[in-house]
Amino acid sequence: MSLAATRVRVDVRGAVLLRDLSLVAECARVLAVVGPSGAGKSTLLRVWAGEQAASAGDLRFDGCPIGQLHPGALARLRAVLPQATALRFPLTALEVATLGRLPHPGRGETRRDRDIAWAALELAEVAHLADRLAPTLSGGEQQRVHLARVLAQIWEPTPEHPRRYLLLDEPTANLDPGHAVRILARLRQFVRATDTALVLVLHDLGAASQCADDLALLHAGRCVAHGDPAAVLTPERLQDCFGARFDLVPAPAGRGFAVLPRPPDDLQT
Repeated sequence: MSLAATRVRVDVRGAVLLRDLSLVAECARVLAVVGPSGAGKSTLLRVWAGEQAASAGDLRFDGCPIGQLHPGALARLRAVLPQATALRFPLTALEVATLGRLPHPGRGETRRDRDIAWAALELAEVAHLADRLAPTLSGGEQQRVHLARVLAQIWEPTPEHPRRYLLLDEPTANLDPGHAVRILARLRQFVRATDTALVLVLHDLGAASQCADDLALLHAGRCVAHGDPAAVLTPERLQDCFGARFDLVPAPAGRGFAVLPRPPDDLQT
């Protein structure tokens, strides 16, 4: 089953943010969405999440139009991590993770809900911070606590929707390289084990090529290429989209690339 966008268009106050965009995210696979700033990556994620209306086109979860899903059912079907989420209330990290269980029948108050929240903290490598007040944590620690929250939200299937969807906007933006690599690897394992579709918006082209099964390159609101990362990320296509030249070096582990931008000729020393 899949999360599908077909010929989606988004117009906001005269600006076209997405243009005739069609894309599919399949269960048990990682779809990375990349592109320059303003390409429409975050807009696509908000539309797919049901948080922003499309001006035209069709959006479906497992074949069901998104407009036919009750908000509560949608919250149990998909979870969304935006680029930034402020933590101003004096909640512990465990309490924040448990908030992800609110759309479910126990509303975060059962022993099972707490066990799921704890397991999500462990996956996000912040279980040791469970009793710390979230606002006192560093930016990277807070990011991982919020990741645990959205994981807890879709941790288990529901009778109405056995498959789930995880939409993450720059989940590694505040993480050091070690945590970023491990978290992406853990997320790959999670989606494989749970038949979840994972959509990642990433700026790091190298990380995207190494963690994704499928990669979508957006530019000016359009999907200019979609498929295997090795086929999508070509030096010519990257130069067209980003206005810079890139060298692609095969990663030592044998999966993906290190994507190295070259400085402009007139700025080289």
